[in-house]
Amino acid sequence: MRQIPVDTSTATVMVAKAPQPKVRDRRTGEIATDADGVKLMTVDVMFAANDEVEILSVAVPEPGISSDLAMGTPVALTGLIARPWENEFNGQKRHGIAFRAVAVTSLAAAGSASEAA
Repeated sequence: MRQIPVDTSTATVMVAKAPQPKVRDRRTGEIATDADGVKLMTVDVMFAANDEVEILSVAVPEPGISSDLAMGTPVALTGLIARPWENEFNGQKRHGIAFRAVAVTSLAAAGSASEAA
């Protein structure tokens, strides 16, 4: 499947909703894992670029998430990709774009350290 790298160098990215386990099957409550069996988390972020703002849900392996991601925390998205998807359920076609990152890292500590210097 096609994967499109996303350039975040000129974007402002902040946590919109704290990380939560990514649910694979809502009926059973099964938590999603990647190909290596690592638990996936979902982080909703505010992504502002080119005078537009969107809320993106980004899937991230649990070890790639900073421990201090509260709402409003500025973050860096490492290895962000967009992947178009399409499926059919009960005769209805659906499509969208899924986002995945290697890591979501808080920039709050980096900003505080440079302000103190």
